[in-house]
Amino acid sequence: MKDLIAALPEGRVVTDPDVIDSYARDRTFLGPGQAVGAVLARSRDEVVTTLKWASAHRVPVVPRGAGSGLAGAATAIEGGLILSLHRMTAITELSPADEIAVVQPGVITADLDRAARAHGLMYAPDPSSYEISTIGGNLATNAGGLRCVKYGVTRDSTLGLEVVLADGRILNTGRRTMKGVTGYDLTGLFVGSEGTLGVITEATLRLRRAPAEPPATLAAEFATFRDAAAAVSAIIAAGCQPSMLELIDRATLKAIDDWKHIGLEPATMAMLIGQSDAADSAAAIARMGELCEANGATFAAVSTTPQEAEELVAVRRLAYEAKERLGACLVEDVCVPRSKLPEMITAVEAAGAKHDVLICTVAHAGDGNVHPVFIFDRGLAEPPPQVWAAADEVFRTALRLGGTLTGEHGVGLLKRRWLALESGPVAQDLQREIKAVFDPLNIMNPGKAI
Repeated sequence: MKDLIAALPEGRVVTDPDVIDSYARDRTFLGPGQAVGAVLARSRDEVVTTLKWASAHRVPVVPRGAGSGLAGAATAIEGGLILSLHRMTAITELSPADEIAVVQPGVITADLDRAARAHGLMYAPDPSSYEISTIGGNLATNAGGLRCVKYGVTRDSTLGLEVVLADGRILNTGRRTMKGVTGYDLTGLFVGSEGTLGVITEATLRLRRAPAEPPATLAAEFATFRDAAAAVSAIIAAGCQPSMLELIDRATLKAIDDWKHIGLEPATMAMLIGQSDAADSAAAIARMGELCEANGATFAAVSTTPQEAEELVAVRRLAYEAKERLGACLVEDVCVPRSKLPEMITAVEAAGAKHDVLICTVAHAGDGNVHPVFIFDRGLAEPPPQVWAAADEVFRTALRLGGTLTGEHGVGLLKRRWLALESGPVAQDLQREIKAVFDPLNIMNPGKAI
């Protein structure tokens, strides 16, 4: 450690155990291992120095951003080094002509979007944690968000990367153009790799033209969660092309109401929040309202002002914090084909009832991404058996319906026990071999993701 402290500017290396602990966790219940230190990097060269030192001494490295992850990928490893990138916050270029931004990994997602909007552009990915999550963390997990139903996930907005490999070499992937098929897609490989292949120190990101007018927003209430899911399927099938389609169940709405007093009606079992930013947004949102009513909505209304729209979307963004008030959370994010969403929603409710587990569910419904959150006693070190059993049923159902274990949160530590159900032995062997090419000493976030 003395060599590392000497090689980096003063104050970059933290060895105080209490300070290290503040960088050792993400937003899961998982207890971290005891790290030997933390590096608070401010530049690519400091990351290079850190990884060369880690390779020389065979020290595992856990890269991290804001620590807002929900799968355990950023939790510290026993005897490892934490490499925090949250101080690398520069937007080094924003080109309206090319509609791209070049940013460091510590840039807050919402800050990039605000910078783009000053030029009539926007950064499309917007996870619910967009005011605290960093671009580096979004890249590491291929995060999605509320607008991904129309604009895609982080990978769809990533053109190129600068990556420091485990041995300190610098790799540049991708390009500044919208097209490019030279060689293998290394950019796509790093997006979603959860820090297991290298450390992203810069990203070239695609921006999009911001809508000329605020989006039209719909709120619909339903007597059953399944009816709301059926309305989602009808909206997608009708070609309405929403820019947002979010589903919230009764348990989540009650948690928000108990906290923020939103005026939840006793008969409301689910809420659907939809938006359209199309040129004909008024017609599109009216059609979405009709489809909600045709599928059992007890109430459907379109916001009349941008402020009303913002308040409705804010309800959705409050969901996770409201659930954290109820107890410890096991957060999952299965994704199924959109036509299977009603069946998936029914299975989640059945698993909660069968195992007597409180499950609060929201969904990026327009792309079939369901977030069941299993609530358990905060005093427990990990979820009790009935919670794991309910989660197991949810995962197996998602796979049976042609879905996936994780749509955007990543595997981290929490989902490794189910990986073999989805990947199969050939895919798992290939993933281990790919990691060995980039990280032959297995020091990059070992034990996570694969």
